[in-house]
Amino acid sequence: VQLVESGGGLVQPGGSLRLSCTASGFTFSSYFMRWDRQAPGKERELVAGISTDGGSTNYADFVKGRFTISRDNAKNTVYLQMNSLKPEDTAVYYCRVRRLSREYWGQGTQVTVSS
Repeated sequence: VQLVESGGGLVQPGGSLRLSCTASGFTFSSYFMRWDRQAPGKERELVAGISTDGGSTNYADFVKGRFTISRDNAKNTVYLQMNSLKPEDTAVYYCRVRRLSREYWGQGTQVTVSS
C-alpha cells in the first residue's frame, strides 16, 4: 500500500487549496478513504471520509461547509478541496485507508494558513 499526498502550501486566511492523494498497491475503488490532519502539539484527527463510489461523505464539524472530499477511482486519487481556510487549519494533512485491519497513511502534506 502506498499513499502519496500533494497540494499543500502556504495560503492566506480565507484562501483555498486542493489536496490530492494518489494510491497504489491495493484496489482503490473498493476502499473507504479518509483525510486526517495533525497540528503541532496536537493529536491526529479525522477531517473527512468518502465511500467507495463517492456517494457518501462525512466531515468533522470544524470543516463542514468549507471542505469537500471527492475521489476519482479511474485515477486512484482522493481529493480534499479546502475553502475559507483559517489559521487553525494549519496542520500536516494525511490520507488514510484501512485495509485488512491495518491503517495506512501517506507521508503527509503541510498546509500553513497565515498572513
